[in-house]
Amino acid sequence: MSFELDAGQIVGLIGPNGAGKTTLFNCIAGFFPPSEGSIRFLGRDVTGATAEEMARLGVARTFQIVRSFGSMTVTENIMVGAMLRTKHVAAARARAREMLAFCGLGSRAEVAASSLTVAEQRRLEVARALASEPRLLLLDETMAGLTPSEVQEAVRLVREIQSRGVACLVVEHVMEGIMPIADHMVVLDYGRKIAEGTPVEISRNPAVLAAYLGE
Repeated sequence: MSFELDAGQIVGLIGPNGAGKTTLFNCIAGFFPPSEGSIRFLGRDVTGATAEEMARLGVARTFQIVRSFGSMTVTENIMVGAMLRTKHVAAARARAREMLAFCGLGSRAEVAASSLTVAEQRRLEVARALASEPRLLLLDETMAGLTPSEVQEAVRLVREIQSRGVACLVVEHVMEGIMPIADHMVVLDYGRKIAEGTPVEISRNPAVLAAYLGE
């Protein structure tokens, strides 16, 4: 498995269930140490760095199963991300307000995170990750369970993130969400890369079609 991701680029990581997409995320984010090979970030070898070290270097992530702090308010959840860069509560709250507006959660600022809809919970995960001021954002199925209109809103948000120069590595099963926005696609199957290219190239690749649909 080998690929590169440039600043401000959106790379889609796709493949059937169990292909190894989230495992790869966990290696990049410092949750799992890779058993072999190396990971480089901003020109330095970060192989084996911890999750905290990777976060401080500028790697943030969302989770396939949302992990908000349900009893805390939406603002407080986002402040958790902001506290990576500041120890001042007022500064963290200001950063949270900025991310609330950016992710369309302004009207939900003071409600408990547990009361949010699925789409709002997904946006909260993104807002909390962005509050840590990442250079690389790992998005793990942020469009799962969304309606078609909510998917389009999620697409708009990812484009806005890209416009800020943040690189995005996106694991996604919702093809109508990832295909229009990805600059590049990487396809995994049984833990190996079976294809790489533009969305158009990937959509026509026989190995990819076989992995998803069978021979």
